Amino acid sequence: MMKTNILTVIIILCFANVSVAQKYKFGKVSKAELIEKEHATDPEANAAVLYREIKTSFDYNSGEGFYLTTDVFERIKIYNKEGFEWATQEIDLYQSTSGPSDDVAGLKGYTYYLDNDGKMQEVKLKNDGVFDVVANKYLRKTKFTMPGLREGCVIEFKYTVKSPFIGNIDEFKFQETIPVDKVSVRFSAPEYFYFQTYQNGWIPYNIEKGSKERRIILGMEGKFTGSGIRTNRKVKTKEITFQENIFNIDIENVPALKEEAYAGNINNYATSIRFELSYTDFPGSTMDVYSTTWEAVSKTTYNNLEDDLDRKGYFESELATATKDAKTQDEKILAIYNFVKNKMNWNGNGGYYSRDGVKDAYKKEVGNAADINLMLIGMLRQAGLNANPVLLSTKTHGIPLFPTRNGFNYVIAAVERSNDVVLLDATDKNAAIGILNPQLINWQGRLIRKDRSSDWVPLTPSAPATQSSLVNIDFKDDFSISGNSQNRFTGHYAWKYRKNYTDLNADSARKELEKEMPQTELSEVSFENLEKSQQPVTLIYNFEAFDMAEDVSGKIYFSPMVFLSEKENPFKLEERLYPVDFSYARKDRYIVTINIPEGYSVASLPENAVFNLGENTGSFRYLISQAGNKVQLSVEFAINKAYITADEYTDLKKFYELLIAKEQEKVVLSKA
Repeated sequence: MMKTNILTVIIILCFANVSVAQKYKFGKVSKAELIEKEHATDPEANAAVLYREIKTSFDYNSGEGFYLTTDVFERIKIYNKEGFEWATQEIDLYQSTSGPSDDVAGLKGYTYYLDNDGKMQEVKLKNDGVFDVVANKYLRKTKFTMPGLREGCVIEFKYTVKSPFIGNIDEFKFQETIPVDKVSVRFSAPEYFYFQTYQNGWIPYNIEKGSKERRIILGMEGKFTGSGIRTNRKVKTKEITFQENIFNIDIENVPALKEEAYAGNINNYATSIRFELSYTDFPGSTMDVYSTTWEAVSKTTYNNLEDDLDRKGYFESELATATKDAKTQDEKILAIYNFVKNKMNWNGNGGYYSRDGVKDAYKKEVGNAADINLMLIGMLRQAGLNANPVLLSTKTHGIPLFPTRNGFNYVIAAVERSNDVVLLDATDKNAAIGILNPQLINWQGRLIRKDRSSDWVPLTPSAPATQSSLVNIDFKDDFSISGNSQNRFTGHYAWKYRKNYTDLNADSARKELEKEMPQTELSEVSFENLEKSQQPVTLIYNFEAFDMAEDVSGKIYFSPMVFLSEKENPFKLEERLYPVDFSYARKDRYIVTINIPEGYSVASLPENAVFNLGENTGSFRYLISQAGNKVQLSVEFAINKAYITADEYTDLKKFYELLIAKEQEKVVLSKA
């Protein structure tokens, strides 16, 4: 027994030594990493971050002061082709209209793989795999795609970003939608810089804090200022000693964020940390405050938007023609909104600053989100309407956790009326007044008025999207079914049909609809109001469906919901730690009339059922009855909240289980 215990201790110590000794160095990929066929703890993962190292520090340049230096090194294992998306990366670089801007240097990358002889090969990232994209005048991106990809390869890259924006520190991410084996973050700052930290996610980790002495050299005429230490002339030099505060975070074996239906941007809930610069306090200088308020952010942003909002000479004559028949406030809003939507073409770029100015965009009839929507606001104001910009963050951009202009990446228009606020986005030709692309419905937007006051406004529509369907069903001799369906859609349901079907011909539209209805053939498909954004969309079609009924010993079994029912519960996780994002409330109603085939009678019907989700979160009602030779079914389903918290997830999952089970229940017909 003694020998066994000694052996166990030796094994544990060996493993501990291996763990401590394990180092990740650029260019030192192991054969074991290449041989690995699947992730040890997540075999279904398409890729995994083997190692991520981020080091951010404040360096000093005489005559310029402090600046941020961030070194990034990352190694990723790609298991299959679905993991290739992780081989494309992008680096955000913030720009100044006057003065220094972010810059990236030292970008290197390699793809490693094993050849047919089992030898390690490498492919170097070259210039043709790196390109710059200008997002707006304040942001450009360096994108790169690793070369020589194949299943089982390992990629690694490193680069350094130098930034003069000492108050703009990117988020440090510890969690992804793939497993992360190890993350090492080191954040170092002089004692003159004071930070608040914002932690997100639910994976626990420790922040190890320390400090060390540091020295820098500056000129004798140098002095501390709000942005650091500056010199007026370099006659003599002086050594300054100060303490540097150090924050170390090391995390291992971080599980993947498992994405499920209605997740929105799942990265919003990833485990991460942000350092916000609150203020700087240099000896001999006044304190400079960087931590700000949403009111201050709004005021500064409006100052930068004002020129484009006030410019109007370029559109006055055309606008007068477009609005000549508009008398009421609502008519003016609609006329101007449609005018801008029809004239302008969106280039696909967001932003809340105009790229080349609204006048130039108007002339070219193309622009980014700011070009188009700032122009829209200017026209609405010209018509005497109380119109102002609303800043927001799209779902892909994330949720702004604290006051910063970088938290926003899009702007829309708002018209404040006596009892409500109307939101408008003229980049989307399929949108209606008050109906935004679901990618824009992310938390709240910040409305900024001309007098610089500001408020949060909800981005979700006040009314739910609705679907109303009338379906008539007949049985054929072979127990297939045929019939017709009349459908009416409002709100985001109508937006979705406009987006997907406006540009399709009749045959293409029919084929697309059939993809959503298995074992069903459609004919005489017709839409109404696809091009009238303020009207409900109607859809009418005839159908023939197969294998919807089953003949068992002379009895017919079928679900009266036929192809209309939910087939699968979208919520499969045992536990969900992030909210359910439906984007908008919804209400569906189906009225189905089934003609009983001649020679048959109803043997049994499903029981009626009504059940609710929470106090007023959702509801489901299933009422079925026989009237003469017909079976009539009424089904109503509602989700009344755009967002449902993780605490309600278990109840939501059970709610869907119950309604799906109910919709699958059978009517039984027997021979009369």
